[in-house]
This record gives sequence, C-alpha cells and structure tokens, in this order.
Amino acid sequence: MSRIGKKAVEIPSGVTAAIDGGQLSVKGPKGTLAMPLSDNIKYEVGEGSISVQPANSTREARAFWGMQRTLVQNLITGVTEGFTKVLEITGVGYRANSQGKTLKLQLGYSHDVDFAVPEGIEIKTPDNTTIEITGIDKQKVGQVAAEIRRWRKPEPYKGKGIKYRGEYIFRKEGKKK
Repeated sequence: MSRIGKKAVEIPSGVTAAIDGGQLSVKGPKGTLAMPLSDNIKYEVGEGSISVQPANSTREARAFWGMQRTLVQNLITGVTEGFTKVLEITGVGYRANSQGKTLKLQLGYSHDVDFAVPEGIEIKTPDNTTIEITGIDKQKVGQVAAEIRRWRKPEPYKGKGIKYRGEYIFRKEGKKK
C-alpha cells in the first residue's frame, strides 16, 4: 500500500480539473497544465479533490500509484504557486546577467555563454551571482536549472562553479608538500 497514494489531492478554490481524452488538465490562476494518464491507475475528480487508485493489483500498478499522485499534486501546486529553483555562482569573474529571453553567463571560458530561456520559464538575476528560475512546470524548471549548472559544475577543491542554493559541496584537501 502506498502511503502517499492513499491521500487525495486537494483542489484549492480557483482551480479546475478535468479528465478527457486520456489527459488530466488542470487550470488555475498561473496557467494550464496537462498530464497523460497511466492505464494502470484510476483517477477520479470529485468535489474539491482528485483521488488516485491502482486500476488492478499488479506490481506495476502499485509501483506507479504514489508517483502518479505526486505528479497530480505537482500540477495543482504549479498552477497555484509555481516552482522556483535558485542557483548560486561562486568563482572569481564568474557572473550572470539576464537580458530578455537570454541568460548571459561569464564562467571563465574564452567566450560568454548565451543560454536561450525556453517558453514558460522566467529567469531573474537579482545580483551577479544568483539566478532564480521560476515556472509552473516542475520538470521544466528542474531541467533548465540542470542545463545551466552543467556549464560549470562545482569543483571539490575551491568550490568554484554553479550550485543549487543549499547544496553541500564535498570539499577535498589540496596537495601537500
């Protein structure tokens, strides 16, 4: 039994959910999101909540149960509050600047890195060393953060690079004489 899957997903006021054509679509104040439905899971949209149950007693249906409930919860959270990831840049001369639909990164290469911001994602740079990525789709926000971080991952000796806020970088001791 899935402990997460047993709980119904609450639908706050101002949010509507509907199932049609094998998709669950959720509309809220920040926008509309849709998710394809799994055949192994039974979804029921009721008064003020969405319940997720396994359609049969196979191992695969039980394995998907909790994950599918979490995906539905992410849709609801996305259209009401949205998701944010914050990246921090550490290193001498490393900085970021948001210019419209382009993020310009200076990361110690011989050239600047221009990152095109995808549709549905907003990137802000409150200062030179902080990047805030916001959007309503949790998967898209995480993917964009990972792609930006991939340009210069934090290294273990000085900790230089792009890291998530709150991420712990395991530090190594340098050479000894």
